[in-house]
Parts: sequence; C-alpha cells; structure tokens
Amino acid sequence: MASVSIERRAQVIVLGNEKGGSGKSTAAMHLIVGLLRDGYRIGALDLDARQATLAGYLEARRDFIRRRGIALPMPDFAAVPRSSQDSRAAAEAEEAARFEAAFAEVARDADLVVIDCPGADTYLSRLGHGRADTLITPINDSFVDFAMLAKVDPERHEVVHPSIYSEMVWEARKRRMARDRGRIDWLVMRNRLGAGEARNKRDVGATLDELAKRIGFRTVKGFGERVIFRELYLQGLTLMDVREAGLGIQLGMSHIAARAEVRTLIGAIRKPPAARALTPLAEDAETSRAAGVEP
Repeated sequence: MASVSIERRAQVIVLGNEKGGSGKSTAAMHLIVGLLRDGYRIGALDLDARQATLAGYLEARRDFIRRRGIALPMPDFAAVPRSSQDSRAAAEAEEAARFEAAFAEVARDADLVVIDCPGADTYLSRLGHGRADTLITPINDSFVDFAMLAKVDPERHEVVHPSIYSEMVWEARKRRMARDRGRIDWLVMRNRLGAGEARNKRDVGATLDELAKRIGFRTVKGFGERVIFRELYLQGLTLMDVREAGLGIQLGMSHIAARAEVRTLIGAIRKPPAARALTPLAEDAETSRAAGVEP
C-alpha cells in the first residue's frame, strides 16, 4: 500500500503588543534559545527592522560564536523591513510579499517559528499576529500597561471595554480562522513582578482574570526586572548560555529564579514534541525540574 505524505507545518509563536519597554524582545530571545536547547529546530523573524532589537541580538550572538569558537545554538533568521512606497496599497503589497518570502525561508526546516513584532500597530505586525498559533503579549505588571489590553474604571478597577490592541487580536483570530480554521492561543505574560506593592499586584491580577474571561486569553508569570538580561544582550547571550559560554559568572539564586521563569514560559506554550532530542546542559535540566517543567 502506498504511503501517504503528510505535509509538516511549523508552529508559530508571536511576541506582540503595541507598547515598548515591556520585555517583548527579551522574551523572544530566551524563548528561541530555550527551545533550541530543548531540541526544536527554530526559525526567527524580526518584523521591526528599524529598531532591530532581535536582529541586533542575533548578530551579536553570531559574533560571539565566531570570536570565542563556541558552538552555541542558532536559529534560522530573517528581518523584514517596512516598505518605502508612497501608496498605502503598494506598500502593503510589498510588505506582504516580503513577509511571505522571509517566513517561507525560516519555516522551511523549522519545528517552530518565533516572530518578534514591532511595538506599534503596523501592517507587518498585523501580518505576524494573523499567522500565530500562540500569541504572547508581555505587559508590565501595572495598570499603566494594562491600558494596552482594556480601559479600566479608575475607582472600581473593573473592565469598561477592550482596547484597540485587543480588538486587533480579535480580528487576527477571525482572519486566522477564515484562512485555515486555526485558532490563536493568547498568553498574557505578566512581566516585572516585584516583591512589593502586594495590593497593586492583587488588583491587576483580579482585573486580568476578569478580562481573560471576556476576550479569551491565558495568563503566565513573566520575567522579573534583572540587570543580567541587559548585560547578556550585548554579547548575544541568554541565561541558558552562561556556563557553556565560559563567562565566569557564578549563578546565584536570582539567576536560577530567572532561568526558572524562562522554563515556566516555555512550559506554558502548547507545542509538539521536539523533532530531535538534545541532551540539555546540567543546569538547564536542574532549572527545569525546579520550575516543574520536564527538560
């Protein structure tokens, strides 16, 4: 009996919001490296070629590998620039063509594709959102950033109505369903959770729970505010690389907690089994167990 060939499709993880400074690119970097170390073949797209945060990070990582001769895992990567066409229709057509070509390139051999979107409402960002299987929206844990998701009553902290960004995600979900009957699993990632301000954290959490029921997302604990994230960025590294890269950094409890935050985020994403098994570094396996995630 002739075998039936089933086309493999890379699953897509999109990092998106419309506000800068929320830790979106930091999350993208750590997801890419963490998933690579888990044995996934990863493609990556930077849709904000002007800011080029993810592109700059991966270029620094490539330089580090070349200078030190250390074989750190790397994704297949492309950046998609915005069009300079004067006509909106022509610009959108050009950007759509660029997006499709770049996506096809990085997805060809990938199990998962990670897309870092601009911190603004652009046509490229909408294209990225519409391709998502999983959408991760990092927000700082305060009502200042909550406005990106919804308008909140200032006294009762109740949701008045969803924001423009939430409506854009709703439209992306409809386009995705119309294109291939697929669904977008939306994760709102609460970043920079501090030890203090217990009442504010409680109020933000309760309001997020209310909104989650209304517009359909899950919440996940994000990353704390840590200096090491910024220090490692300059070398193209993540917390998952520290010992292998031979930096001589002693991993303290803060670093272990940060690695556990990364493992928790990876564990929250619905994804297929890795196509190839890699032996994780000892500290990756230890941190995974501490986070309650299988390495």
